[in-house]
Amino acid sequence: MAYRNKTYVAFASEDITSYWFMTGWKENKNIDFNFHDAHDLNTALDTSQPETIRRRLGERLANTKQCVVLISDTTRSKAAKSDTFLYYEVEAIKRRGLPVVFVNLNKVRGSQNSKLPTALSEPYSMSVPYGPTIIKYALDNFPQAYADNLKATTPKTGPYHYKQSVYDRLGLK
Repeated sequence: MAYRNKTYVAFASEDITSYWFMTGWKENKNIDFNFHDAHDLNTALDTSQPETIRRRLGERLANTKQCVVLISDTTRSKAAKSDTFLYYEVEAIKRRGLPVVFVNLNKVRGSQNSKLPTALSEPYSMSVPYGPTIIKYALDNFPQAYADNLKATTPKTGPYHYKQSVYDRLGLK
């Protein structure tokens, strides 16, 4: 079994620029942001066959300990269409029971239930706004909260979000 230390970022194709910004934050020495990107593994070219791309996505998810799902106005509808890669990713995330951090590209701090992929709306998850500090905090802290929740007598379900006190502690007003 592979060592699972990667973060898988799922997004609608329309939101790829936001993903690229996240990878840019990693490279910027002035921004405290880092994650082991599962997309660095088993690269599939845009010209690859859909079966090849799905196989590569599965290999990436096998090395994943947590997932980020970028949330925009198109996420829910794209995740519901079985002919999209986002649909495949969401279904694989659900099957594997991976912790999910929803990242609201419109920077809303709460959970935007009407925009979340339906398949991921029930499990315990965390919603945060798009920004390096709060995403890093969620990636550093939510997987343990998720694991603890799995052992709880009465586990939490559905999307949660951080209280204002977390943002205050991080210097985010």
